[in-house]
Amino acid sequence: MSKEQNPEAFYTKLKSQLQDTTLWPAEYLYKFIIKSELNKIAEIEAIFNHLGAVIKTKESSNGKYTSVSINVRMKNPDQVIEKYKEVAKKIEGVISL
Repeated sequence: MSKEQNPEAFYTKLKSQLQDTTLWPAEYLYKFIIKSELNKIAEIEAIFNHLGAVIKTKESSNGKYTSVSINVRMKNPDQVIEKYKEVAKKIEGVISL
C-alpha cells in the first residue's frame, strides 16, 4: 500500500522504523522531487528555515524537475514526520522519497 493510499499507515511504519534504527537526536536526509518552479523550491526551503538545514538542489537533465535534498538535525521521529506532512500539505505535486 502506497503513502498516497493510506498516509497514516505509512507514517506509523516510518516512525517505527526510525525509532528502531536511529539514536535521536540525529541527522536526517529528506529528498523531494518537484517541478522546476522557483516558488516551489523556495517554499520547501522556507519550511526548513531556521533549523540549520543544508539544502541542495539538482535539476533533471531535461530541466522539468528538480530534486531537493535536505540534511538537518531532527529531535525525534515525530519531528521528521511533521516536516513530511507539512511539505505534502503546502506544496502541490511534491514527491517525497
